[in-house]
Amino acid sequence: MALIDFNRPYLTGKEAHYMYQAVFNKRLSGNGMFTKKCQQFFEDRYGFKKALLVTSGTDALEMCAMLCELKPGDEVIVPSYTFVSTALAFIREGAKVIFADSMEGNPNIDAEKLENLITPRTKVIVPVHYAGVACDMDAILDVANKYHLMVVEDAAQAVDSYYKGRPLGSIGHLGAFSFHETKNITAGGEGGLLVINEERFLRRAEILWEKGTNRAEFFRGAVNKYGWVDTGSSFLPAEINAAFLWAQLENLEEVQSKRRALWERYYAGLQDLGAEGKISLPQVPDYATNNGHMFYFVCRSLDERTSLIRYLKDKEIQAPFHYLALHKSDYYLANNAERPNLPNTDRYTDCLIRLPMFYELQFEDVDTIVNEIRMFFN
Repeated sequence: MALIDFNRPYLTGKEAHYMYQAVFNKRLSGNGMFTKKCQQFFEDRYGFKKALLVTSGTDALEMCAMLCELKPGDEVIVPSYTFVSTALAFIREGAKVIFADSMEGNPNIDAEKLENLITPRTKVIVPVHYAGVACDMDAILDVANKYHLMVVEDAAQAVDSYYKGRPLGSIGHLGAFSFHETKNITAGGEGGLLVINEERFLRRAEILWEKGTNRAEFFRGAVNKYGWVDTGSSFLPAEINAAFLWAQLENLEEVQSKRRALWERYYAGLQDLGAEGKISLPQVPDYATNNGHMFYFVCRSLDERTSLIRYLKDKEIQAPFHYLALHKSDYYLANNAERPNLPNTDRYTDCLIRLPMFYELQFEDVDTIVNEIRMFFN
């Protein structure tokens, strides 16, 4: 049997054409026609007040952390079951990260336990919409409003996904998306989007985006010269990355339709193993939609997952685990005395397995993978 990869980036066939067009236009450094088209797409489709294309999801999170204007010792609540960028963006601003546990039913942050983590130093809550499935945003916003906290949505995996009809990324004060090649759409391997949902952040976000200068205002004719006015960095991506992303956005509906269909095929094929208690299938709450970013399930033990990964590898199927709990990372343990007890996070670290998911994956491939998993358990 031919190898079934875990991921392959989707290509529409128009990427090279648009990248050539960007080169022909002799505007390569960013914020050109394709950057503006991509940003307008997100603002029009999802109602974001402002969308800024950036070089990665990590950079989007770092801009969010800068806009929160944190002071050393301020606390930010982050799920432990997430990629390191979610925490690192705030640590770089001098904040102390307080790790929260996941829910029992899915890896998203447990909103019911948030209030226990809040202290007078708490400033921000960062929900991560794992696998593109929404966190319980009403519960999170209730806590945030009660204690006057900011909410930054890590929507890295959540493009085109919703909470009670509201697009993810549009609900918190700020939002961050990733267009890494492992995501539903990509800006040519790396890329991201900063979403600003409140007027008070707009001007400073644009200055941070332009290396701490008011250059964007100058090009709009709002000022007659530009200079260094704030901190910032080189967050603006090259125009060829925006051109690549534009080709992907033109085909977003088709991509999402196929990925959701693959997800449903997995779920239907593995439903009986879930009913028998041999695996725990992903839960999509009533308030959330599924954008087909990832199909995962949870094994009963670390040993069982290790054996399954090895079994599938022998069958030429790539099926990796995912995050290692950040509260048990070498960096955290070396720099923090606290040892939080996060049992659900530990279970996902030890037992969650991800299955191949990409646009070109065939339904027959899904059936093959499902059959091999059934063989392993039966």
